[in-house]
Amino acid sequence: MPLVSMNEFLPAAREGKYAVGQFNMNNLEFAQAITQAGIELKSPFIFGVSEGALKYMGIEFTVALAEAAAKQSGLPIALHLDHGSSFEVAMKCIRAGFSSVMFDGSHHSFEDNIRLTKEIVKTAHAMGVSVEGELGTIGGTEDDISLDAEKASLAKPEEAIRFYEETGVDALAIAVGTAHGVYVGEPKIHFDIIEQVAAAIPAAIVLHGGSGVPDEMLRAAIKAGAAKINVNTENQVAGTAAIREVLNKDSKVYDPRKYLTPARNAMVEVVKSKMTQFGSVGKA
Repeated sequence: MPLVSMNEFLPAAREGKYAVGQFNMNNLEFAQAITQAGIELKSPFIFGVSEGALKYMGIEFTVALAEAAAKQSGLPIALHLDHGSSFEVAMKCIRAGFSSVMFDGSHHSFEDNIRLTKEIVKTAHAMGVSVEGELGTIGGTEDDISLDAEKASLAKPEEAIRFYEETGVDALAIAVGTAHGVYVGEPKIHFDIIEQVAAAIPAAIVLHGGSGVPDEMLRAAIKAGAAKINVNTENQVAGTAAIREVLNKDSKVYDPRKYLTPARNAMVEVVKSKMTQFGSVGKA
């Protein structure tokens, strides 16, 4: 089947109190691993693509990989721009075949974030493309851009509600205490913010920085109303560890298939574990 917008499955996830995972696609092996997990568990999923990954893979290869995955699997798959920085980048992705985009205006003023997001929503919706917005700033490292956790700012529920009302986004990422990258300690998630915002707006609440969050916290976030959870670092760590193990065992290995296959297999298990935790198994 063709790529779909997130509106094909996020409303059902929200209603059914489960979450759909966004798993970042960084190369062919990531795409294959995520798709294989989805096929095995009959789960919808979202390919997340950062601007850094887009530069690395090229937009044509990126779209082709996602379209091949959707055609082969028959699953509802969204190809989603992750942390898009501008109207121009979002439009470039939409024209290329992305079915969903995120505009991260969290570094702008609140009013500018609303204004810029609203422009993207208007154009994207006219083309059947879903839009995710962001409110508050999420700490950690994403595409080599770092923000200290103590400098991250939590989303204010009243601002999140107004943000939705004025922009009409389909999904809203709110800063609630999670972070991108590897956690140094255990995250402190403000479930009350998720619950308050989810109860007030129909848009799907998004939890960024899902890698490394304890299972019970993920379950609590979903119960509070999170319907989309982003995972990337755990796949990167698992894939790299598998590669390192192969190369450390035999310095004569040079065929990339010999170490990329174990890396892909390791990522399949990570994604299957997350889909199971999120409750999206059998929802495709």
